[in-house]
Amino acid sequence: MKILVTGSTGYIAQRLLPVLLENGHELVCISRDASRFDKSKYSHPGRIQVVEADLLDATSLSFPQDIDAAYYLVHSMSAKGGFSSLEEQSANNFVQAIQTTNAKQVIYLSGIINDKELSTHLSSRKKVEEILSAGKVPVTTLRAGIIVGSGSASFEIIRDLVEKLPVMVAPKWLYTKCQPVAIRNVIEFLSRILGKEFSYGQHYDIYGPDILTYKQMLLQFAEVRGLKRSILTVPVMTPKLSSYWLYFVTSTSYSLARNLVESMKIDVVATPNDLKDRLGITLIPYKEAIRIAFDKIEQNMVLSTWKDAVGGPSVNRISQHVQVPTFGVFTDKKKAATKDPEQALNRIFAIGGQSGWYYADWLWSFRGFLDKLFGGVGLKRGRKNPVKIAAGESLDFWRVIYADRKEQRLLLYAEMKLPGEAWLEFTVKGNEITLDSPIPHTIRPEYTEAYVETYRQPGRLTNVAIEDMDAVGEFVEGSIRRGTWQFLSLENVQDAWVHNMIADDFGGG
Repeated sequence: MKILVTGSTGYIAQRLLPVLLENGHELVCISRDASRFDKSKYSHPGRIQVVEADLLDATSLSFPQDIDAAYYLVHSMSAKGGFSSLEEQSANNFVQAIQTTNAKQVIYLSGIINDKELSTHLSSRKKVEEILSAGKVPVTTLRAGIIVGSGSASFEIIRDLVEKLPVMVAPKWLYTKCQPVAIRNVIEFLSRILGKEFSYGQHYDIYGPDILTYKQMLLQFAEVRGLKRSILTVPVMTPKLSSYWLYFVTSTSYSLARNLVESMKIDVVATPNDLKDRLGITLIPYKEAIRIAFDKIEQNMVLSTWKDAVGGPSVNRISQHVQVPTFGVFTDKKKAATKDPEQALNRIFAIGGQSGWYYADWLWSFRGFLDKLFGGVGLKRGRKNPVKIAAGESLDFWRVIYADRKEQRLLLYAEMKLPGEAWLEFTVKGNEITLDSPIPHTIRPEYTEAYVETYRQPGRLTNVAIEDMDAVGEFVEGSIRRGTWQFLSLENVQDAWVHNMIADDFGGG
């Protein structure tokens, strides 16, 4: 069959695509940025067609006529606001486009809906289901609760809480019930329901065998990891405080934390059905799902992670950042010789995450803490694989724009809070390592007038640019007053960072 897959660079799709390929299907993968989709990592790249299209832009949608079925795997739960209207717009545009093809089935992954007072997140999922079902192509809806698997948002949040907090003071919603399902089971349901005519126009809850409270999930996770944890619940923690609690303790974004907390106030227990029996699926218990997830983590076989999913209308195409600006920017370039270029390259491609930043790592951690305070992504996202990295993946508070070992180049784009934009680029040519960090002098209109005035002040330009360089390793102290910037630029510290990071840690001399 020829299958169209939306959300093809997302967490679920990246797990589903290899299974569909192994089953012999041809795939048409829809992505807003084709440069983020790497066909070469799949076993049958010749059976993958990548189509660049934006579901929010109806004029960009032109699906191949000979599509047999489609997966709708798009949602905007981590968007900062107004995601419901965005999801409805995407669904409406998709329906209009898929109706022009020969598709006989649309498979939609939704959330369990079993309460009249639904959260904004689940209400949006229900509305999307209604929009898809109103189209001419029959829809099969699979409704899942919490998905447990390496790299899933729920799994990583639980992991952060359990591994970082010996004692937790948590809100009362920890007593809310849910029915977690293993990611392996989710992929089995998604792949095996394909082409099953009995499912056309139907919806099914997909679930695991355990009904647990969130507190039980945390404690059982700790048990599997061999950790002793205590949890105290308090009745006074508001949803907003709960969201901040998750945001600062875990690697999640505030918008995702807020939407999760809103959903966690409602029991999410499945309505039993016989779908697992009809499809020949054995349900995986919660503890076993955790063990499977850590087996993948320990073997560096995590196929996808929620942190690498980039969505929302405010996210620019990654390919737009590949060409680093050369005019109107402050560029700090450092070079060092290396005796072992291959070792240097290994260290460059292993930077961040558990490896840290090799020198003055506490400064990076402090920068990440400040970023969290101002609503940024912080430094806790880490990286998916300790030694391999690809374009589109997150790396602490950077986004990988370009990563090619053959070209010996790694280019990162800052996703931290900045009054502008910043890049960090590593290249190795022969026995020379280059660290290049350009920052545009211009600033976007949405920032305050005080910043704009400061950038325009003669004699202040370099100081402002240098202030931003804490994002690439410089340590600058200073005080900011309206109309005046005062800095103590510690260039010796910066030079020491560059020398140590490049010369010592990257194999230079």
